[in-house]
Amino acid sequence: MTSIPTSRIFDDNFLSPYRQQGDPAADRVIAQLAQDQGREGLGRFMRYLGDFQDLSTSQWPAYVKQFFEEHQKLPAFADSRQMQQALAFFWKYDQQIALLLGCYSLPYCYAAAEGAQVLWLSQRIKNDTFKRLEETGEFVFGIMQERDWPNARNLTKILKIRLMHAVVRYFTVHSGQWKEAWGLPVNQEDMAGTNLAFSYIVIKGLRKLGILISVAEEEAYLHFWNVVGCLLGLEAQLLPQHLREAYHLDRAIAKRQFRASEAGTGLTKALMEVLRQQAPTEVLRNLPVAQMRFLLGPSVADLLEVPSFSWEEKVVKITTVVPIFNNLVRSNKSPSAVLTKYQRR
Repeated sequence: MTSIPTSRIFDDNFLSPYRQQGDPAADRVIAQLAQDQGREGLGRFMRYLGDFQDLSTSQWPAYVKQFFEEHQKLPAFADSRQMQQALAFFWKYDQQIALLLGCYSLPYCYAAAEGAQVLWLSQRIKNDTFKRLEETGEFVFGIMQERDWPNARNLTKILKIRLMHAVVRYFTVHSGQWKEAWGLPVNQEDMAGTNLAFSYIVIKGLRKLGILISVAEEEAYLHFWNVVGCLLGLEAQLLPQHLREAYHLDRAIAKRQFRASEAGTGLTKALMEVLRQQAPTEVLRNLPVAQMRFLLGPSVADLLEVPSFSWEEKVVKITTVVPIFNNLVRSNKSPSAVLTKYQRR
């Protein structure tokens, strides 16, 4: 008889302090860079962080290079066997996961009204939605390349995103538009919710699509994203230790944060329009939107103002490709590599 693991309690007393907490190590680097080089220097740094082809740190001050050197290692809890299993799992279901990233994970994040304000205020997701989504896909498909774990390239990519979050946090706080009642921009609770959107919500989505996956595969995928979350600066207490904890943490954050907002509906509208534009024919324009509503469920879909279609449940389960990620699915098939060769540095 299999025992059911116990779960911690993620109540308001536990989660509320995390809304005021960012990422001290990364924030110190950005504060120093802002002091030394000003907003123009931060702008250049932000462009560097968004370029996954340039992984050199030689052009930046010593404290930037030191940040990469100190954090460019797997956390102590990382299990190479589980990580390798998670990578195999991803490439087994890459097309379905591509669908889930575009039609489930991203709008699910937008349902968190206060967290969505960061993206809404930045204007970029509204004005350049397609590019922003491509970058998200490039990051996820990139860190799923086995060959780039032994050579530490994936560690550098993840740390660049971590510093990107700190730059966004800095600019947003100093924008004059941010409300203290929302907590810090890109705070620990919102980071935990985003990490769940890319791990646990993907697992839920595969179940909704009727795909049978083993508990071992699910746990390995959750573990992989716990490793990524830790590298991104997420506090250890916000990493679910198993699927039951992931469920309870997700429900707690949703209960606290999910509600209708101009930011959430605006971001979702921009996303739906991009997905419609990528449809190969006029007949299929609304299919990604129907997929989105099916995956989100009526309550979350309604607060994001995702329209309903009478045929959605009859069609969505048999269509598992979102055109926006097709090029990534085709061009990034993971070559065989041995993750267990990775040596902790």
